[in-house]
Amino acid sequence: MRCKSIIAAGGLLLALAAFLSPSAFAQDQGAASKVPVCVNCHEKQNSTILLTGHGATNDAKGSACQACHGDATAHLQDPVKNKPANVLGSKTSTAAEKSAVCLSCHSGQRQLENWSIAKHRKVDVSCVSCHSIHQAQSASNNSQIKGAQFAAAPYTTTQRQLTYKRCVTCHNDVRGEIIKPSHHPIVEGKVGCQDCHEPHGSLQKFSLRNDSLNDLCLSCHADKRGPWIHEHPPVEENCAICHTPHGSAHRALLAQKAPVLCGDCHAGGHTHGIYDGRGTLPNTLPSNVRFVGAGCVECHRQIHGSNAPSSSFGQYFMR
Repeated sequence: MRCKSIIAAGGLLLALAAFLSPSAFAQDQGAASKVPVCVNCHEKQNSTILLTGHGATNDAKGSACQACHGDATAHLQDPVKNKPANVLGSKTSTAAEKSAVCLSCHSGQRQLENWSIAKHRKVDVSCVSCHSIHQAQSASNNSQIKGAQFAAAPYTTTQRQLTYKRCVTCHNDVRGEIIKPSHHPIVEGKVGCQDCHEPHGSLQKFSLRNDSLNDLCLSCHADKRGPWIHEHPPVEENCAICHTPHGSAHRALLAQKAPVLCGDCHAGGHTHGIYDGRGTLPNTLPSNVRFVGAGCVECHRQIHGSNAPSSSFGQYFMR
C-alpha cells in the first residue's frame, strides 16, 4: 500500500515537472506569439472569428485580416492617418470588387461554380450582402449577445438567424407567402430557402437545385413520384399547376380550393350543380346538397396517380 502511494506521488511530481518545463513554457510563448497585432485596437472584431476558418489561419502579422481588409503596413505606423484599403467596408466599392476579395480564396469551392451566371451577381449582390464574417458566434460570451440576431419564430431551438430572415430582406413578396396558413415549415426552421434554391447560381430557372421543379418536389415528396398505371397529366407536367411552393391560404399549398381548382381543367361535370342549382349527379333534382362544401378529392383521392387496374376506379383516380 505504501509502495502504491510512493508511485502515485512520483507520478504527480513528474506531471508537475513537465508542466513547468521549459518546453511547455515555450509552447505557451508560441501560442501568445500567434496573437495578431490587430488585436491591440480591434479586439472585438478578432474575437468573433477566433473559432472560424478565418481565425484559424491568422498569425501574429494578422495575415488573415490583411487578406480581406488590405495591406496594413502603413496603417501600423500611423493608425489614424493611414487606413487600409478595406474594400469590404467601403461605401464606394462595387459589388464585384467586394466579391472579388472573397473569391480570391473561395473561388475554387464547388458551390461557387455557377457564380458567374448567378442571378444575385447580375443584380449586384455581393458576398457580404448575405454573409457576415464578424457576426457574433456564440451566446456564451455576453459581449457578443448584443450583436446576435435571434429567431423570432416559435418552436425554434437555435439562436442563429434562420436563413429565410436574410432572404426576405430582398424578397418581400415571399415573406407574405411563407406566413400563410398552409406553408412549408420555413419559419419553423425545418426547411430553408437554400434547400430548394441555390443562392450562388444555378443553370435552372429561379436558381432551383434540381433539373426541374417536379424533380425538386419529388426529392422530398417521393410518395407522389409514381410510376402510375393511370397518370394525372398536370402532375406529370408541373407541380406548380396546382400547388404554390411558398405558401397558400388553402390546405396542402393548393393554388385554389377544390372544386374551383379542378374546374380550371374539368369544366362542367359534377361540380356545376353546386353553382347553378342543377343536380350534381344524373337524374337528381333538386341539387344533391351532399356535394356542397366538399372537394373533388372526397371521391377522387388518388389525385396524383393511381395503380388501380379497374378502369372505373383507376382511370378516375378513385380509391
